[in-house]
Amino acid sequence: MTTMAASGASSLAGAGAKPGSTKKSPFGKAPDGEEVDLYTLTNKNGAEAAITTYGGSVVWLKVPDRDGKLGDVVLGFDSVDGYVSNTSYLGALIGRYGNRIGHAEFKLDGKTYTLAKNNGENTLHGGTKGFNKAVWTAKEIESKDGQALELSYLSKDGEEGFPGNLHVRVIYTLEDSNALKIEYFATTDKDTVVNLTNHSYFNLAGPGSGSGDILGHILMIEADKFTPVDSGLIPTGELRDVAGTPFDFRKPTPIGARIDSDDEQIKLGGGYDHNFVLRRKAGEAISLAARVVEPKTGRVMEVWTTQPGVQFYTGNFLDGSLHGKGGISYTKRSAFCLETQHFPDSPNKPKFPSTELKPGEHYHTTTIYKFSTEK
Repeated sequence: MTTMAASGASSLAGAGAKPGSTKKSPFGKAPDGEEVDLYTLTNKNGAEAAITTYGGSVVWLKVPDRDGKLGDVVLGFDSVDGYVSNTSYLGALIGRYGNRIGHAEFKLDGKTYTLAKNNGENTLHGGTKGFNKAVWTAKEIESKDGQALELSYLSKDGEEGFPGNLHVRVIYTLEDSNALKIEYFATTDKDTVVNLTNHSYFNLAGPGSGSGDILGHILMIEADKFTPVDSGLIPTGELRDVAGTPFDFRKPTPIGARIDSDDEQIKLGGGYDHNFVLRRKAGEAISLAARVVEPKTGRVMEVWTTQPGVQFYTGNFLDGSLHGKGGISYTKRSAFCLETQHFPDSPNKPKFPSTELKPGEHYHTTTIYKFSTEK
């Protein structure tokens, strides 16, 4: 990950990205021959976010370190071909249902809906062809806060087994404050379930740092409880206290401090791959979910969200066979994910916050990744 220095990402960026601008360029073709585009958003400070219409994926995200040097802090690929064959969801928009649904089925209004089993006996991230494999329609839009791109997609009734025609919009805004804001919107014409998120893999060390993993990143998560899982990584339904466990990130702690412990949940996940139940004060619309510091570069990332949960994942299934930007091999624990969400398997867990969406209702969630530095 860390020798990603420029080859892939910077050649893609193409000189000429001007501060306070959005640039459109070709990115290849989808398997059906449809043209795929890449939009490079550059804020007034020169920070960049590149978004492809294939899967709505964040291809690169360049933010400054404590010395003002820009570095790419996400995993990705040089062209659309990598995203077509990608099974790790690098940077992708996830839907209809982010995370897992147990036994690939759920009941709604007395009817059982059967989904694809693409993760053992379970459904993961929307099924065999989730939103990460769709070509989204893009439109540049005005924003007082920075550069914005709206992506839209119609998920038709019955797609991957889910009911209802679901109209989805996602707005990416690269703010001049060096924050990447993602807003999700959806409406349906039939009762359905929805859980949208983004699956970017972060390594705040950036290119050329010489540090191949994220175990030294310092993490804080605003959660007193997490949802323990079974052997299929499906929540058991329990909300378990983090106190006294490797899941206690209430105080800033190195990601690697307890990642190889003998804790049963750590062993089940092969590391961290768990949903955390976020604290939120009454009446608080959006709140801090997590804060990550990379000591060598001084980069800081805060995750703010309106969602009730966040999935913390430490790249446990990256095995080096995946080659990304510049041909770099993505190895185990070379990046982490903080996927804001409703809880996994909520359609089958009545006590979890509901993910149901009905006709006439408007799904709207917001997540902001705020970047800064510290000495």
